[in-house]
Amino acid sequence: MSLSDLFSDPAYLLYGITLCLFIPFFLFSLIASIRVNTVFNKYNRIPSSSGISAQTYVRDFLAHEGVNGVRLAAVRGNLTDNFNPTDNTISLSDSVRGSSAIGAIGVACHEAGHAVQHAKKYFFSSARLKLFPVVKLASTAMWPIFIIGFIFGLASPYTVVGRAILTLGLVVMGLTLLFSLVTLPTEFNASRRAYNYLKTRMLPEEAAGVKSVLTAAAMTYVASFMVTALQFLRILALLLMGRNRQR
Repeated sequence: MSLSDLFSDPAYLLYGITLCLFIPFFLFSLIASIRVNTVFNKYNRIPSSSGISAQTYVRDFLAHEGVNGVRLAAVRGNLTDNFNPTDNTISLSDSVRGSSAIGAIGVACHEAGHAVQHAKKYFFSSARLKLFPVVKLASTAMWPIFIIGFIFGLASPYTVVGRAILTLGLVVMGLTLLFSLVTLPTEFNASRRAYNYLKTRMLPEEAAGVKSVLTAAAMTYVASFMVTALQFLRILALLLMGRNRQR
């Protein structure tokens, strides 16, 4: 790629921009991942003044929102907490479930926020649930082909086979990007629900700690969206480069 190509062809310019942004976006993603663990560990060492466990807060939160039928389960690991809408189960990790620490309470109530979304049919939460199996199937089917294509040089934008592989890759990455985009409001809304509930039941400094934990966690989803968007634009640029070369 020459400098003349870069500035004369928008496709080359787009590709060059994606290359320049790769390291900053990767670093942002890495920092976000490190920060969420750092912030959680900090506030998970600070007990709440109430002494109430995270799972009790979850039950109270759900009752406050009038949500019934949600099952609580245990899951191993650290920060592996999740809500499964298919069986309406909140799984809390060992470091969260029985803890009365500020960090644990924030994480647990965030997952309860997802349960509230599901019960109240929050639009983005419902859309995310419908997209998930489609994205999972497309990714499972496509990524082996995409990887093999790059390894053996078949994913060139200047060949028919390469353009076919890249087009499929663009579709899969587009679905992944849409899923990531829908995930953002879902996660922010779950955190907002959790914080709004907890700030009326905790000391101001404790609520501030919860907000720090939830904000740090939200940034990991922002980072994921940014990286996915960059990959989508990179594949798009490659396809445009191949199309322009044919002219």
